[in-house]
Order: sequence, then structure tokens, then C-alpha cells
Amino acid sequence: MSLLLGLVLAAASPAAAPPPAARLPAPAARTIVEADGTRTLVNEVIVDAPAASVWRAVSTPEGWMGWAVPLARMVGEDLLETSYDPGTAIGGPSTIRQLFVARIPGRMIAFRTVRAPEGFPDFDTYARVVNVIELVPLGERRTLVRLTASPYPDTAAGRRLLAFFSRGNAATLADLRRLFAREPARQRR
Repeated sequence: MSLLLGLVLAAASPAAAPPPAARLPAPAARTIVEADGTRTLVNEVIVDAPAASVWRAVSTPEGWMGWAVPLARMVGEDLLETSYDPGTAIGGPSTIRQLFVARIPGRMIAFRTVRAPEGFPDFDTYARVVNVIELVPLGERRTLVRLTASPYPDTAAGRRLLAFFSRGNAATLADLRRLFAREPARQRR
């Protein structure tokens, strides 16, 4: 039985006390090779917070600024603009824009990145990747967060992006967990 599955089963048991955040495993990552040769990247982390709290963190600009980026704002109804530069102007060269393409409130949000900072390598390939954040409640105070991204093509660009986001998504989910664990945040990029 995998460590992650063991934690999920322990969390589901009412008699089991949740382990301290410091003892939780690093965010898990796996890559699935699909029948058409593309890759699907799956990153997971257990967060010590109710699903409703995690939902606010992943679905609102204010939430994103708590763990992912220093600047986040809605630009239109379904377009989230973010930047690692807190002073950047709307539409500035360092901005990133995610277009929300689906939501199940409290449970799932899906988006595509439609703008990347100037010079982001292989963006034409990455613009086709859809990211899905799913929340799975594990009792009243813990949530499994699953970030699934697909398709990464089996090309040089797809392999570079897959390697980059395999590490980057794991680090980002660790930041989300730290938000609720009150651990010191890592230095942002």
C-alpha cells in the first residue's frame, strides 16, 4: 500500500489523529502515458484544512496571493491574471493569464494558461495544456489536492515542459500546504 493511500485511509478513520504537517510526505507526482503518446502529469498533496478553505485559496485572486503569487486579479469574468512581480501593470510583460474553463464549486476548477511572461519557452505547446485542481475532503479538517495537467505531447518541447512543471507543480502544492500549516513560505521565484 502506498504511503499516500495509507494517509488517506488513516485520515478517513474517525479515531485517527492527523499527523503534524511536518510529517506529511512531499507532494506526490506521477506521469501517465496516454494511448496517443501524450503525457498527463498528476501532482497530489494533503492539506491540513477543510475543503471549503482550500477552495477559497485555489479559486479566488485573494486566495492565490496567499500561497502562489504576490499579485493576482480577475481581468474579466473567467480570466485570472497573476505575476511574480507585485508592481506589474495589467497586461504587463511579466503577467500570466489563466482562463477558467470549468468549475464545480468547492470541488474542481479547470484552466488553461493563455498568456505567459515574455520569453517563457515552449509556450505555444503549453497553451494547449489544461490544468485541473480537484479537492477531495478527508474528513472535516483535511483535503487531498490533486493537480492534473494534460496533454503534454511526446516532443522535445513537451518533455521540457513536463520536467519543468513536475518540479514546479510539486513546489507550488507544497506552498499551498504551508499556507494552512503555518510553516514558513519558501522564497518565491
